[in-house]
Amino acid sequence: MKNSEERHDRTTAQVIACVALVVASHGAQAQEFSLLAGPLKSASQNTYSWEANYREGLGRYAAWSFSWLNEGHIPDHHRDGQAVQLWGRMPLWNNRLELSAGAGPYRYFDTSQAQAGGNYSNTHGWGGMFTLRAAYYFDNRWIAEMKLNRVQAFGGPDTTALLFGIGYQLDAPDGPGPRAYAIPRTTNVTNNEVTVMIGTTILNSLDSESNLAESIEYRRGLWRYVDFTASYLHEGGHVQSRRDGIAAQLWATRAFFNDRLTLGVGAGPYLSITQNDDLPSNRSGDGRFSGLVSVSASYRLTGRWLARVTWNRMVTRYDRDADIIEGGVGLRF
Repeated sequence: MKNSEERHDRTTAQVIACVALVVASHGAQAQEFSLLAGPLKSASQNTYSWEANYREGLGRYAAWSFSWLNEGHIPDHHRDGQAVQLWGRMPLWNNRLELSAGAGPYRYFDTSQAQAGGNYSNTHGWGGMFTLRAAYYFDNRWIAEMKLNRVQAFGGPDTTALLFGIGYQLDAPDGPGPRAYAIPRTTNVTNNEVTVMIGTTILNSLDSESNLAESIEYRRGLWRYVDFTASYLHEGGHVQSRRDGIAAQLWATRAFFNDRLTLGVGAGPYLSITQNDDLPSNRSGDGRFSGLVSVSASYRLTGRWLARVTWNRMVTRYDRDADIIEGGVGLRF
């Protein structure tokens, strides 16, 4: 069981990075960004759910999407994760109304009650997410949405959520409704950037202990839609969550509004240089290498300066997963 879980942990960043690179290699550009929330039901309790999603067309009758899903607080489970879905869609009412169905893999991170010893455990696993969606497209790029999400998880409770939200078309449509295909570009989204950020690190425990976090990041565009980053992170001073380390990530990055706004998803390895994680002596080797899965947005204030917000998920094999949420200012050159 331990070897299987460790193999799954090592492949998390690789799978997400591969999806990002496949999308980038096909000239993909996210067209819609949406935020949704609503009630969630499991076998044990009703709670809430929320989802951040971006989606692009693969033609008039198909699309794909990437979602970050939070499944609220089921008893003994605080679960969230990322899903990639393929969609079949049917436009109606002169393309104003779209009915669609999607399905795809769901990689989840679950803070759960420990089965033996300790207060909690960070469990990583796979499942499937199956969704029905109805969306109405207005003339001003805004979208009203309703979704029914069904999550079937291997090793955790299954859930059903009814979500309501709004979306926005980041690429202007050709006419009423969604774009059939993305707008291609011929130049890199990014040249070179150095960004200093500050924020908070939140330990993925049942108590969600938090502390100050800081980082410095160098970002360089490799291809039109692919960036590379090297960063140094300091994760605060809490006795259970302090880490200092370096990370390398590959990103699928998009630009909108005349390249002023960028959105990206990235993944890669994280190497701890110093840490104070209160590890058991027989697990100290597991604390050196972890995975980092991130989403980020930047707004280019001028030709040289930018503001950036990043949400990192630190993925460990020793029950010290953490969210690192930061914002800062960067220099472009």
